[in-house]
Amino acid sequence: MLAVIRCLKAWRHYLEGAKLEFEIWMDHKNLQYFITSQKLNRRQARWALYFLRFNFTLKHIPGKSMGKADGLSRRPDWQEGVEKDNEDRTLIKLEWVRGAETIVEEGNLRERIKTAQKEDKKVVQAVEELKKAGVKTLRDEEWEIEDRVVLKEKIIYIPEGKFRGEIIRLYHDTPVGGHGGRWKMTELVTRNYWWPGVIKEVGRYVDGCDACQRYKNQSEVPARKLMPNAIPEKPWSHISADFITKLPLAQGYNALLVVCDRFSKIVHFIATIEKTSAEGLAKLFQDQVWKL
Repeated sequence: MLAVIRCLKAWRHYLEGAKLEFEIWMDHKNLQYFITSQKLNRRQARWALYFLRFNFTLKHIPGKSMGKADGLSRRPDWQEGVEKDNEDRTLIKLEWVRGAETIVEEGNLRERIKTAQKEDKKVVQAVEELKKAGVKTLRDEEWEIEDRVVLKEKIIYIPEGKFRGEIIRLYHDTPVGGHGGRWKMTELVTRNYWWPGVIKEVGRYVDGCDACQRYKNQSEVPARKLMPNAIPEKPWSHISADFITKLPLAQGYNALLVVCDRFSKIVHFIATIEKTSAEGLAKLFQDQVWKL
């Protein structure tokens, strides 16, 4: 309907006040009932008021029969088909992709992994010994070397070191990664890479991500309603304790331990220091409060 409004405004000087009724073709059948609609929002009401200035009828024609109308709506500078046959054209250039640096960095990382695996002599020696021995697991292609890269079940093995953290960062922190959850990240990482404990390491990285903790909603079970504390039935069966700190130094003390009985509201103020340990707090309570 907005397209109809735009057309009427564009050709208003030809159509407004015309003596003969003209037709508006469209392939949206529901527009035929627009004028007879009883409930219109504000924008539709303005459109209906604007239509009163023209003498027209809405005619529905299926889309496959709208050849002439479609031809008029095409841009003449758009050619049909391709200019040259069998020509490879890049639809989306690499620099247009946000986060394309991830693709480049991952390619460089593969070359660095090759170099790191050469230094991991234990892995290389183990694979070579398995090949010589002809172990069943090797015949099943669990471990192999392809293009100087150690693979486990067709997935690149990552040696110990900083590469494991870099791979997780590539799939998590970049715009293409989008800070996915632990299971999504595990699935993405294990598509191409593997090392012992990869699931736990990915989980620790995701749980410790600062951006995820700040901006993601916590998918936890909603907390229940707050329940009031039980009413004590005798004195000193329920107490509360708190510290008052940053006080001026007096006789070697700079803090107060406040112990309050919830039943009788009796309060004891015990002089102490800020660096009181848990064991010292227990002794203070036993000596100053419990004996009373």
